[in-house]
Amino acid sequence: MRTLMWFRNDLRVEDNPALHAARRSGTDGMLAVFVFSPRQWREHDMADIRAEFVRRCVAELSEQLAEREIALRILTIDRFADVPAAIAGLAREHGCDEVHANAEYEVNEVRRDEAVAARLETDGRGLRLHHEQCIRPPGTVRTGGGGFYSVFTPFKRNVLAQLRTDGLPEVLPAVRRQAAMLGRPDPVPATVPGFEAPPAAMVSLWPAGAAEARRRLDRFVAARITGYAEARDLAAEDATSRLSPYLAVGAISVRRCLRAAVDADGGRIEGGSAGIATWISELLWRDFYRHVMVGWPRVSMGRAFKPETEKVSWSCDEAAFDAWREGRTGFPIVDAGMRQLLAEGWMHNRLRMITAMFLSKDLLIDWRWGERHFMRHLVDGDLASNNGGWQWSASTGTDAQPYFRVFNPTTQGRRFDADGAFIRRFVPELASLDARRIHVPGAHGLFAPGDYPRPVVDHAVARDRAIAAFKQLA
Repeated sequence: MRTLMWFRNDLRVEDNPALHAARRSGTDGMLAVFVFSPRQWREHDMADIRAEFVRRCVAELSEQLAEREIALRILTIDRFADVPAAIAGLAREHGCDEVHANAEYEVNEVRRDEAVAARLETDGRGLRLHHEQCIRPPGTVRTGGGGFYSVFTPFKRNVLAQLRTDGLPEVLPAVRRQAAMLGRPDPVPATVPGFEAPPAAMVSLWPAGAAEARRRLDRFVAARITGYAEARDLAAEDATSRLSPYLAVGAISVRRCLRAAVDADGGRIEGGSAGIATWISELLWRDFYRHVMVGWPRVSMGRAFKPETEKVSWSCDEAAFDAWREGRTGFPIVDAGMRQLLAEGWMHNRLRMITAMFLSKDLLIDWRWGERHFMRHLVDGDLASNNGGWQWSASTGTDAQPYFRVFNPTTQGRRFDADGAFIRRFVPELASLDARRIHVPGAHGLFAPGDYPRPVVDHAVARDRAIAAFKQLA
């Protein structure tokens, strides 16, 4: 039997269930394929930096596969609608009886895979899907009534209970080498059509590939994970793993991350280091939003999880939105976060919450505008996590903050960037201010033309407006 391995967001040779299954079944040889879908990616709001990161990770993957005598074919197919014919044609060309891939859970990707399976079936071939994106696959963590969880804490308790009973999921080794290469590798394109080349300084922040992902994990576990609970929210500290881009494209598996954390805590899944337990919770939040996307597919179609919140009277103030996305709101911690996004293609998680809540509550602008803006700029743009975070902040989603919870951006700045180091880095016009004044520059006359802008809203007034808008739904 010959097999075809179809890579998507699983760009690694280690701990890759579909790749192992394809190699095991391919007794007469296997080859691999990756499909660039530029127009579809644009419609999904993929960022330029993420497309370039994917491209570089694919290039590294191709080299790792070639070392194992596995050829990676490269296809460029603009739209998902044309992928079934292309995959079926490649399987037919090389006499592959089966196509193996790891399941994706977004609605368009699910429909694409269903179409691929149907097309292969007409040729007498099959599509075999495997689960690799989560610690526990969607559908295996259920409420007492058999449904999907809509609240994180009981979901987490259930997963941890399963891990205590069943043990940690297996982390597969790198796939073994095959005897001879089937076909030849295609060159990886130098650019992704339709995407602009990101600034070199931004690209340099995100070295590509599985080896870099493993280095980051090892460094984080060795030096920072035990202090993660206390330091993770401090904007100026290098206290997080910065693994999210690598998880988003599958250059590392969440199971590998879980195993490293548990090993660092002496084999304890819980009850040990607070920092390690907190980081494991963050891994489970990522899983949770994937389970939600499977249980309620509407969240991947631009719909609120809580249908009643579709009736919120959102503002369409484009000038305020522009001020937010350009980091000109007059609230230093908000502007620093938004400028970090533009400069690095990434934003600290605490800042994601602050900026998202500012847009959806202080400005009362539809959370979908912000969700789209983040996706268009994030190197770790991931529909499930991005959507989940935005709906959490906007009080429209699962496990959402109550509608009357509205972050005070000045208080948030003082709490999570107390001395103003993060603000000074990204809002240099405030660099001369001391720790007391930097969070309230308006009190110190910094509103001359060319200086820092006035606040776009009065927070107290905006808070009352947001609460009133949600109360009308009752």
